[in-house]
Formats: sequence, structure tokens, C-alpha cells
Amino acid sequence: MDNYAPFSEKIRMLYTAMDQKYKAVADYYGFHCTGCRENCCLTRFYHHTFSEYFYLLEGYKTLTSEKRATVKEIAREVCRKMTDADKKGQTARFMCPLNSDGLCLLYAYRPMICRLHGIPSELRRPGQNAAYSPGCEAFTAECGGKDYFKFDRTPFYVEMAGMEAELRRVTGISQKLRMTVAEMLTSEKFDGQ
Repeated sequence: MDNYAPFSEKIRMLYTAMDQKYKAVADYYGFHCTGCRENCCLTRFYHHTFSEYFYLLEGYKTLTSEKRATVKEIAREVCRKMTDADKKGQTARFMCPLNSDGLCLLYAYRPMICRLHGIPSELRRPGQNAAYSPGCEAFTAECGGKDYFKFDRTPFYVEMAGMEAELRRVTGISQKLRMTVAEMLTSEKFDGQ
């Protein structure tokens, strides 16, 4: 999408800021994710911005055609399994199709929640008290006794929302987005890429 190009640098800069803040907080706690039994790549995260969707597509295009075909097939299988589990009313966890031997194939292009998950944080919604997240199970087991290091995700969400509003204005996109990475990888925008 030609009119997405200016947003690529904006989201890259936002992601860099997220990564720097995450690193500072993780360093304070001495927490460095190396994968675990409760791997967050098994979590069904939904992503809600076309900014992240198009940036993931940009990263997907950097893979070889063979790797893209493999990833797409894994994504289709994950989507089939999610649909089956949903029909049966089961809560199921499936590995993200971009996880290869414990590493993200598109790490530099991963969505916001993949960057910010795992460590204690807060989010401030207008007119509400701050919502606090204690961090993932691995964090709690490893670092749960340390004093809280203030990590307010709100500025990142605000900036992402502003970027998304501008992207939608420029591109004319009006529909909502609620997709997992597997769903993104199997969507029509990823076909033929």
C-alpha cells in the first residue's frame, strides 16, 4: 500500500521507544525472557491496528518465498485449530506461526503487545483508575518480590492510537481490526506476497 510508506518509519520509531523502555524496566528487575513453559507466543493476542498489520506485512515480505509458504501453512493450521477449539468451547493455546525454534522470525516487526508483555505495568484510561498488570507467570516466579518500577504503557498506546487515526484518514480505511498474528498471515493482504 503506497500511502502506508510514511507510517513505516513512524511505527519503527515508536517500537524502538517501546523496546528501550521495556529493556530499562526488565534490567531493573533482572528479568530477561529466554522462553518458558508458559510461553507468551502461545497466547492468543488480538491486534487492533492496521499500523501493526501493515508493518507485519512489511516484515513478512523480507522472508524468502519458501519461508513465507511455510509460515502461511502453519498459520492456516493454527487458524483451523483455533476455530475448532472455539466451536467446542475450549480454551486452547497454539504457538504463533512466526515462532521458529523459540525465536520470532519477524522479531523486529512484532506487534506492540509482543514487545510489552511480561513485566509489571500500568495503563491509564480516561476517567478510570490505572489498571495494573503484575507481569507474566515467569516474571512473578523470578522477580515477584522486587519493588514496582513504574512502567506506564499509556503514552505508547496514545501514540499508537494517534498514528492509527492518521493512517485511517490517509488511507480511507474505516473497518475495525481484531486479528491474531495467524489470522493476519492468512488474510488476503498476505496472499501472493
